[in-house]
Amino acid sequence: MTQKNYIIPDDTRARFESWWRRSSIGRPMLWFSARRDNPRPGSDAPPAFTAAEQQFTDVELQIRHYRHFLDHNVPMAEAYPNFSADLGPGSMALYLGAKPVYAWDTLWFEACINEWDDYGNLSFAPDNHWWQMHLAMVRRARELADGGFLVNIPDIIENVDILASLRGPQNLCFDLVDDGPRMKRCVEQVDDLYFTYYDAMYDIVKAADGSCSYTAFHIWGPGRTAKIQCDFCAMMSPPQFREFVQDSLRKQCRRLDNSLYHLDGPDAIKHVDALMEIEELDALQWTCGAGQPDGGSERWYPIYEKVRAADKSLHISLEDGTLEDGIRAVNRLVNRFGSDGLYLLFWHDINETEGQRLIEHAEKHWR
Repeated sequence: MTQKNYIIPDDTRARFESWWRRSSIGRPMLWFSARRDNPRPGSDAPPAFTAAEQQFTDVELQIRHYRHFLDHNVPMAEAYPNFSADLGPGSMALYLGAKPVYAWDTLWFEACINEWDDYGNLSFAPDNHWWQMHLAMVRRARELADGGFLVNIPDIIENVDILASLRGPQNLCFDLVDDGPRMKRCVEQVDDLYFTYYDAMYDIVKAADGSCSYTAFHIWGPGRTAKIQCDFCAMMSPPQFREFVQDSLRKQCRRLDNSLYHLDGPDAIKHVDALMEIEELDALQWTCGAGQPDGGSERWYPIYEKVRAADKSLHISLEDGTLEDGIRAVNRLVNRFGSDGLYLLFWHDINETEGQRLIEHAEKHWR
Protein backbone atom coordinates (compact mmCIF):
# COMPACT_ATOMS: atom_id res chain seq x y z
CA MET A 1 0.00 0.00 0.00
CA THR A 2 1.33 3.44 -0.95
CA GLN A 3 2.10 5.59 2.08
CA LYS A 4 0.59 9.04 2.29
CA ASN A 5 2.94 12.01 2.43
CA TYR A 6 2.57 15.08 4.61
CA ILE A 7 2.91 18.00 2.20
CA ILE A 8 4.80 21.07 3.39
CA PRO A 9 2.73 24.16 2.47
CA ASP A 10 4.08 26.07 -0.51
CA ASP A 11 4.74 29.27 1.45
CA THR A 12 6.61 27.38 4.18
CA ARG A 13 8.66 25.55 1.55
CA ALA A 14 9.56 28.82 -0.16
CA ARG A 15 10.60 30.44 3.12
CA PHE A 16 12.85 27.54 4.10
CA GLU A 17 14.46 27.57 0.67
CA SER A 18 15.05 31.31 0.96
CA TRP A 19 16.48 30.94 4.48
CA TRP A 20 19.03 28.36 3.32
CA ARG A 21 20.05 30.81 0.55
CA ARG A 22 20.24 33.79 2.94
CA SER A 23 17.67 35.65 0.85
CA SER A 24 14.64 37.66 1.92
CA ILE A 25 11.19 36.39 2.91
CA GLY A 26 10.13 39.83 4.19
CA ARG A 27 10.66 38.88 7.84
CA PRO A 28 12.67 36.31 9.86
CA MET A 29 11.72 32.64 9.79
CA LEU A 30 9.57 31.84 12.82
CA TRP A 31 9.01 28.50 14.55
CA PHE A 32 6.70 27.95 17.51
CA SER A 33 3.73 25.89 18.61
CA ALA A 34 0.80 27.44 20.44
CA ARG A 35 -1.93 26.06 22.66
CA ARG A 36 -5.07 25.67 20.61
CA ASP A 37 -7.83 28.08 21.58
CA ASN A 38 -10.21 25.19 20.84
CA PRO A 39 -8.59 21.76 21.34
CA ARG A 40 -9.73 19.01 19.07
CA PRO A 41 -12.62 17.10 20.67
CA GLY A 42 -12.47 13.51 21.87
CA SER A 43 -8.74 13.41 22.46
CA ASP A 44 -8.08 11.16 25.44
CA ALA A 45 -4.62 11.26 26.96
CA PRO A 46 -2.60 8.14 26.08
CA PRO A 47 -1.16 5.99 28.88
CA ALA A 48 2.04 7.17 30.48
CA PHE A 49 5.38 5.55 29.73
CA THR A 50 6.16 2.94 32.38
CA ALA A 51 9.93 2.75 31.88
CA ALA A 52 12.63 5.15 30.72
CA GLU A 53 13.56 2.82 27.86
CA GLN A 54 9.99 2.88 26.55
CA GLN A 55 10.25 6.62 25.90
CA PHE A 56 12.90 5.89 23.26
CA THR A 57 11.85 2.55 21.80
CA ASP A 58 8.04 2.31 21.86
CA VAL A 59 7.25 4.16 18.61
CA GLU A 60 3.54 3.40 18.69
CA LEU A 61 3.06 4.93 22.15
CA GLN A 62 5.35 7.83 21.27
CA ILE A 63 3.16 8.65 18.29
CA ARG A 64 0.00 8.41 20.40
CA HIS A 65 1.55 11.02 22.70
CA TYR A 66 2.52 13.18 19.72
CA ARG A 67 -0.96 13.03 18.20
CA HIS A 68 -2.38 14.05 21.59
CA PHE A 69 0.05 17.00 21.61
CA LEU A 70 -1.18 18.06 18.16
CA ASP A 71 -4.78 17.86 19.37
CA HIS A 72 -3.98 20.53 21.95
CA ASN A 73 -1.25 22.53 20.19
CA VAL A 74 -0.94 23.94 16.69
CA PRO A 75 2.31 24.56 14.76
CA MET A 76 2.34 28.18 13.57
CA ALA A 77 4.31 30.36 11.14
CA GLU A 78 6.95 28.08 9.52
CA ALA A 79 6.43 25.28 12.06
CA TYR A 80 5.16 21.99 10.65
CA PRO A 81 4.16 18.76 12.44
CA ASN A 82 7.11 16.39 12.69
CA PHE A 83 8.02 13.31 14.69
CA SER A 84 11.43 11.97 15.72
CA ALA A 85 12.16 8.28 16.30
CA ASP A 86 15.50 8.89 17.99
CA LEU A 87 17.72 6.49 19.91
CA GLY A 88 19.51 9.33 21.61
CA PRO A 89 21.85 11.94 20.12
CA GLY A 90 24.62 10.11 18.29
CA SER A 91 22.94 6.81 17.51
CA MET A 92 25.83 5.83 15.20
CA ALA A 93 27.70 4.90 18.38
CA LEU A 94 25.10 2.19 19.01
CA TYR A 95 25.48 0.83 15.50
CA LEU A 96 29.26 0.54 16.15
CA GLY A 97 29.09 -1.30 19.46
CA ALA A 98 28.17 1.09 22.29
CA LYS A 99 25.33 0.19 24.67
CA PRO A 100 22.51 2.59 25.63
CA VAL A 101 21.93 3.77 29.19
CA TYR A 102 18.37 5.03 29.58
CA ALA A 103 17.16 7.75 31.95
CA TRP A 104 13.83 9.51 32.13
CA ASP A 105 15.24 12.74 30.69
CA THR A 106 18.01 11.50 28.38
CA LEU A 107 19.94 8.60 26.88
CA TRP A 108 23.69 8.22 26.85
CA PHE A 109 26.16 5.61 25.67
CA GLU A 110 28.41 3.21 27.51
CA ALA A 111 31.87 3.21 25.95
CA CYS A 112 32.88 -0.06 24.31
CA ILE A 113 36.52 0.45 23.22
CA ASN A 114 39.17 -0.23 25.87
CA GLU A 115 42.05 -0.51 23.38
CA TRP A 116 41.92 0.53 19.74
CA ASP A 117 44.13 -2.42 18.75
CA ASP A 118 41.55 -4.84 20.14
CA TYR A 119 38.65 -3.14 18.39
CA GLY A 120 39.95 -2.81 14.84
CA ASN A 121 38.48 -0.59 12.15
CA LEU A 122 35.14 1.18 12.39
CA SER A 123 33.06 -0.61 9.79
CA PHE A 124 29.47 -1.13 8.76
CA ALA A 125 27.76 -4.09 10.44
CA PRO A 126 24.40 -4.47 8.66
CA ASP A 127 23.11 -6.99 11.22
CA ASN A 128 23.90 -4.87 14.28
CA HIS A 129 20.94 -5.16 16.67
CA TRP A 130 20.55 -1.42 17.27
CA TRP A 131 20.87 -0.54 13.59
CA GLN A 132 18.17 -2.99 12.59
CA MET A 133 15.98 -1.91 15.49
CA HIS A 134 16.36 1.76 14.60
CA LEU A 135 15.54 1.16 10.94
CA ALA A 136 12.41 -0.73 11.99
CA MET A 137 11.39 2.11 14.32
CA VAL A 138 11.69 4.72 11.57
CA ARG A 139 9.81 2.53 9.07
CA ARG A 140 7.01 1.99 11.58
CA ALA A 141 6.83 5.70 12.37
CA ARG A 142 6.56 6.42 8.66
CA GLU A 143 3.65 3.97 8.37
CA LEU A 144 1.84 5.34 11.42
CA ALA A 145 2.26 8.97 10.33
CA ASP A 146 -0.10 8.25 7.41
CA GLY A 147 0.36 11.72 5.97
CA GLY A 148 -0.44 13.49 9.24
CA PHE A 149 3.09 14.71 9.90
CA LEU A 150 6.67 14.33 8.71
CA VAL A 151 9.03 11.72 10.17
CA ASN A 152 12.52 13.09 10.72
CA ILE A 153 15.94 11.70 9.97
CA PRO A 154 17.34 10.63 13.37
CA ASP A 155 20.22 12.37 15.13
CA ILE A 156 23.03 10.13 13.87
CA ILE A 157 25.93 12.57 14.61
CA GLU A 158 29.48 12.48 13.26
CA ASN A 159 33.31 12.87 13.60
CA VAL A 160 34.96 12.85 17.04
CA ASP A 161 31.63 13.00 18.92
CA ILE A 162 31.10 9.38 17.86
CA LEU A 163 34.65 8.47 18.89
CA ALA A 164 34.02 10.04 22.31
CA SER A 165 30.94 7.87 22.80
CA LEU A 166 32.82 4.72 21.77
CA ARG A 167 36.03 5.40 23.70
CA GLY A 168 34.95 7.73 26.50
CA PRO A 169 35.71 11.49 26.50
CA GLN A 170 38.69 11.34 28.84
CA ASN A 171 40.39 8.53 26.95
CA LEU A 172 39.79 10.32 23.66
CA CYS A 173 41.47 13.47 24.99
CA PHE A 174 44.65 11.44 25.51
CA ASP A 175 44.24 9.64 22.17
CA LEU A 176 44.17 12.89 20.21
CA VAL A 177 47.50 13.87 21.74
CA ASP A 178 49.20 10.47 21.91
CA ASP A 179 47.97 8.85 18.69
CA GLY A 180 46.88 11.61 16.32
CA PRO A 181 47.41 9.69 13.05
CA ARG A 182 45.20 6.82 14.23
CA MET A 183 42.50 9.25 15.36
CA LYS A 184 42.54 10.91 11.93
CA ARG A 185 41.99 7.50 10.34
CA CYS A 186 39.13 6.83 12.76
CA VAL A 187 37.48 10.15 11.90
CA GLU A 188 37.80 9.26 8.20
CA GLN A 189 36.12 5.91 8.89
CA VAL A 190 33.26 7.70 10.66
CA ASP A 191 33.01 10.05 7.68
CA ASP A 192 32.67 7.09 5.32
CA LEU A 193 30.06 5.42 7.53
CA TYR A 194 27.92 8.50 8.10
CA PHE A 195 26.21 8.49 4.72
CA THR A 196 25.72 4.71 4.79
CA TYR A 197 23.45 5.29 7.78
CA TYR A 198 22.10 8.67 6.71
CA ASP A 199 21.08 7.55 3.23
CA ALA A 200 19.26 4.48 4.56
CA MET A 201 17.18 6.68 6.87
CA TYR A 202 16.74 9.32 4.16
CA ASP A 203 15.36 6.73 1.75
CA ILE A 204 12.67 5.81 4.30
CA VAL A 205 11.47 9.30 5.20
CA LYS A 206 12.14 11.47 2.14
CA ALA A 207 9.23 12.97 0.25
CA ALA A 208 8.56 12.24 -3.41
CA ASP A 209 10.54 15.36 -4.38
CA GLY A 210 13.56 14.30 -2.29
CA SER A 211 13.00 16.83 0.49
CA CYS A 212 13.30 15.82 4.15
CA SER A 213 13.17 17.01 7.74
CA TYR A 214 15.93 16.50 10.32
CA THR A 215 15.23 15.73 13.95
CA ALA A 216 17.28 18.48 15.60
CA PHE A 217 16.29 22.16 15.53
CA HIS A 218 13.29 21.75 13.22
CA ILE A 219 14.92 22.06 9.83
CA TRP A 220 13.40 21.06 6.52
CA GLY A 221 15.10 21.35 3.17
CA PRO A 222 14.96 20.32 -0.48
CA GLY A 223 17.30 17.35 -0.77
CA ARG A 224 19.62 15.92 1.88
CA THR A 225 19.34 18.09 4.99
CA ALA A 226 21.07 17.69 8.36
CA LYS A 227 22.27 19.30 11.52
CA ILE A 228 26.01 18.67 12.02
CA GLN A 229 28.11 19.19 15.13
CA CYS A 230 31.15 18.50 17.27
CA ASP A 231 30.21 19.02 20.92
CA PHE A 232 33.52 17.46 21.95
CA CYS A 233 35.20 20.56 20.50
CA ALA A 234 34.64 22.29 23.86
CA MET A 235 37.66 20.22 25.03
CA MET A 236 39.76 20.92 21.93
CA SER A 237 42.07 23.79 21.05
CA PRO A 238 41.48 25.68 17.78
CA PRO A 239 44.51 23.99 16.16
CA GLN A 240 43.17 20.57 17.20
CA PHE A 241 39.74 21.42 15.81
CA ARG A 242 41.25 22.38 12.48
CA GLU A 243 43.39 19.25 12.45
CA PHE A 244 40.77 16.64 13.38
CA VAL A 245 37.33 18.12 12.69
CA GLN A 246 37.25 20.95 10.17
CA ASP A 247 37.91 18.88 7.05
CA SER A 248 35.51 16.17 8.23
CA LEU A 249 32.74 18.76 8.44
CA ARG A 250 33.71 20.20 5.08
CA LYS A 251 33.41 16.79 3.40
CA GLN A 252 30.05 16.23 5.07
CA CYS A 253 28.69 19.60 3.94
CA ARG A 254 29.75 18.88 0.36
CA ARG A 255 27.51 15.81 0.29
CA LEU A 256 24.56 17.52 1.96
CA ASP A 257 22.25 19.89 0.13
CA ASN A 258 21.51 21.86 3.32
CA SER A 259 23.72 21.92 6.42
CA LEU A 260 23.26 23.55 9.84
CA TYR A 261 26.09 23.49 12.40
CA HIS A 262 25.04 23.20 16.06
CA LEU A 263 27.42 25.31 18.17
CA ASP A 264 26.98 24.20 21.78
CA GLY A 265 27.91 26.47 24.66
CA PRO A 266 30.48 29.14 25.51
CA ASP A 267 33.44 26.71 25.44
CA ALA A 268 32.77 26.11 21.73
CA ILE A 269 32.83 29.76 20.68
CA LYS A 270 36.60 29.63 20.10
CA HIS A 271 35.94 27.53 16.98
CA VAL A 272 33.58 29.95 15.19
CA ASP A 273 36.39 31.28 12.99
CA ALA A 274 37.27 27.75 11.79
CA LEU A 275 33.60 26.99 11.13
CA MET A 276 33.13 30.13 9.09
CA GLU A 277 36.07 29.02 6.93
CA ILE A 278 33.95 26.09 5.72
CA GLU A 279 32.53 27.61 2.58
CA GLU A 280 30.11 24.72 2.04
CA LEU A 281 28.39 25.22 5.44
CA ASP A 282 25.02 26.95 5.07
CA ALA A 283 23.98 28.00 8.57
CA LEU A 284 24.90 28.10 12.26
CA GLN A 285 22.64 27.30 15.22
CA TRP A 286 23.71 28.74 18.57
CA THR A 287 22.93 26.92 21.84
CA CYS A 288 23.86 29.17 24.74
CA GLY A 289 24.39 26.53 27.45
CA ALA A 290 22.96 26.03 30.92
CA GLY A 291 22.80 29.12 33.08
CA GLN A 292 23.47 31.47 30.15
CA PRO A 293 21.11 34.08 28.68
CA ASP A 294 19.22 32.96 25.58
CA GLY A 295 20.06 33.70 21.96
CA GLY A 296 18.52 37.17 22.10
CA SER A 297 21.22 38.47 24.43
CA GLU A 298 23.65 41.05 23.08
CA ARG A 299 26.41 38.99 24.71
CA TRP A 300 26.27 36.71 21.67
CA TYR A 301 26.36 39.42 19.00
CA PRO A 302 30.07 38.83 18.25
CA ILE A 303 29.14 35.29 17.12
CA TYR A 304 26.37 36.61 14.90
CA GLU A 305 28.66 39.25 13.39
CA LYS A 306 31.08 36.54 12.26
CA VAL A 307 28.26 34.45 10.82
CA ARG A 308 26.92 37.43 8.90
CA ALA A 309 30.40 38.34 7.64
CA ALA A 310 30.73 34.79 6.27
CA ASP A 311 27.33 35.10 4.51
CA LYS A 312 25.73 32.22 6.40
CA SER A 313 22.27 31.91 7.91
CA LEU A 314 21.53 32.10 11.65
CA HIS A 315 19.29 29.91 13.82
CA ILE A 316 18.57 31.45 17.25
CA SER A 317 16.40 30.22 20.15
CA LEU A 318 14.49 32.52 22.49
CA GLU A 319 13.10 31.35 25.82
CA ASP A 320 13.99 33.81 28.59
CA GLY A 321 11.28 35.80 30.34
CA THR A 322 7.94 36.48 28.71
CA LEU A 323 7.00 36.52 25.05
CA GLU A 324 7.19 40.32 25.23
CA ASP A 325 10.79 40.02 26.45
CA GLY A 326 11.52 37.82 23.46
CA ILE A 327 9.93 40.30 21.07
CA ARG A 328 12.06 43.14 22.47
CA ALA A 329 15.19 41.03 22.04
CA VAL A 330 14.28 40.32 18.41
CA ASN A 331 13.60 44.00 17.79
CA ARG A 332 17.26 44.60 18.70
CA LEU A 333 18.48 41.62 16.68
CA VAL A 334 16.69 42.67 13.50
CA ASN A 335 17.77 46.27 13.92
CA ARG A 336 21.41 45.10 14.14
CA PHE A 337 21.52 42.16 11.70
CA GLY A 338 18.46 42.44 9.48
CA SER A 339 15.91 39.72 8.89
CA ASP A 340 17.37 37.87 5.88
CA GLY A 341 18.70 34.41 6.74
CA LEU A 342 17.43 34.68 10.33
CA TYR A 343 15.52 31.77 11.93
CA LEU A 344 13.90 32.39 15.33
CA LEU A 345 12.67 29.52 17.49
CA PHE A 346 10.37 30.67 20.31
CA TRP A 347 10.00 28.36 23.33
CA HIS A 348 7.55 30.59 25.23
CA ASP A 349 4.22 29.20 26.42
CA ILE A 350 1.68 31.02 24.24
CA ASN A 351 -1.84 30.45 23.00
CA GLU A 352 -3.08 30.53 19.43
CA THR A 353 -4.28 34.11 19.61
CA GLU A 354 -0.92 35.30 20.97
CA GLY A 355 0.81 33.33 18.24
CA GLN A 356 -1.13 35.13 15.54
CA ARG A 357 -0.21 38.46 17.11
CA LEU A 358 3.46 37.43 17.07
CA ILE A 359 3.26 36.71 13.32
CA GLU A 360 1.53 40.04 12.69
CA HIS A 361 4.21 41.86 14.72
CA ALA A 362 6.95 40.13 12.72
CA GLU A 363 5.40 41.05 9.39
CA LYS A 364 4.95 44.66 10.44
CA HIS A 365 8.15 45.39 12.39
CA TRP A 366 10.82 42.80 11.49
CA ARG A 367 11.35 43.69 7.85
